[in-house]
Amino acid sequence: MAADLVEDGQLIDLTQDKYRQLFTELTQKHQFSQDELQAIFQGQTINRQVLVLMDKQWEAKPYHQYAPLFLTPGNIRDGKEKLRQHKALLNRIEATFGVDREIVVSIWGVETRYGTRQGSFDVLRTLNTLFDAYPRRADFFRQQLIDFLLLCRETGRDPHGIMGSYAGAFGQTQFIPASFRQYAISFDGDDKRDVWESVPDVLASIAHYLKRYNWTLDAPIYAELGYALQDPQLAAAEEKGRKALVPLDLVSRGQQLSLPPSPQNRPVSIVGLELKPGGPYAKRYVAGYPNFQAITEWNHSNRYAMAVTELAEAFGR
Repeated sequence: MAADLVEDGQLIDLTQDKYRQLFTELTQKHQFSQDELQAIFQGQTINRQVLVLMDKQWEAKPYHQYAPLFLTPGNIRDGKEKLRQHKALLNRIEATFGVDREIVVSIWGVETRYGTRQGSFDVLRTLNTLFDAYPRRADFFRQQLIDFLLLCRETGRDPHGIMGSYAGAFGQTQFIPASFRQYAISFDGDDKRDVWESVPDVLASIAHYLKRYNWTLDAPIYAELGYALQDPQLAAAEEKGRKALVPLDLVSRGQQLSLPPSPQNRPVSIVGLELKPGGPYAKRYVAGYPNFQAITEWNHSNRYAMAVTELAEAFGR
């Protein structure tokens, strides 16, 4: 465990080679001055709790424990209200991006309970902690740290005091820095991308992200396959995970089911969702259509994508 190798509040050694190389890149490639870097990095310390939480991520829970975290009466009720409250805005977003409004609002609800829970970890400290003391993904968080400083400069924000998740995600969208720079947009009439306070920017940025991963309006997201996989090729695909795609006709034949067509006849993933122990079946299986796959580009967990989808379905009930 990375957390076992550090003390909470431990001062980060900025003279390490990896920090010297980072500062060289920030000055030479991105034109930060030495004074700016001094002001940003001086006194940064390890947040041990970040490292503890990184090794206990929610998406590792079985689906029967994971989904109820989000499919709550309050989340469903509030989502229905947000759909009503922001109907005109969501009409505009659907027309502009071609992404179903229920999914946009569901992601908003799952990520931050509709903006009410944006995180309690200082993002700058979190990213420094993960770069310095989480070797398994240090390269990834090094890049997020760079992107964070660039987005702060681009948006005129002080990098100190921006709060987010234990993984460095922030705002009502919970974008990581690279995702913000690539997908966040302004949709409220000004030129500022504000995923902290502007609901139009928040919802349009979610839709923009999904559109970039080929979301198709009103297309199927998943199809039920039953409680057993009849074809070894389907079982192998489920075992390999979200990137192991199979032709829809193979799924139809293997499961002896009539399934809704996939946009452009694109392949599907095979998803196993863990059921409560003690019942007759261990898993429920679904086919993840291209729209389901788009949600897994937002968060690489099939469990996350299914929880988002089922919350969106609950808004209509």
